[in-house]
Amino acid sequence: MQKLRIAALAAATLVAINAGHAEEARHRLAIQVDQADPAIMNLALNNARNVKKYYAGKGESVAIEIVAFGPGLEMYVADKSPVKDRISSMSLEDPEITFSACANTHAALNKKEGHEVPLVEEAKEVPSGVVRLMELQEKGYSYVRP
Repeated sequence: MQKLRIAALAAATLVAINAGHAEEARHRLAIQVDQADPAIMNLALNNARNVKKYYAGKGESVAIEIVAFGPGLEMYVADKSPVKDRISSMSLEDPEITFSACANTHAALNKKEGHEVPLVEEAKEVPSGVVRLMELQEKGYSYVRP
């Protein structure tokens, strides 16, 4: 009985160690969108999808965050986004890809428009897009600006 407990404890320890190593080996990518250009927005989404597909093919995990600020926030503006359908389908298909919207830019847009400008539901607000990119890089994320 004691030997079984020791074996179970050893196995649990190995699983925990391997899980920790898997988390350490996980790839991370931050993609910046700061232009109201549909070609740039689509390129950012293509980059995210291609990176996800590449690492999935290797059996490796990847976390991808697309951060939009300044004119690029249009990517997430519900009634203006030229890529909102792609964002919606990617969000369902690839939960590893997340979408962050700059709250500073959103507040400025709300003030300019005189009302609350709705964002696509997949976008989560972060206090500052630039600060978010800095934080992600500090956490080991690679940075891409299409």
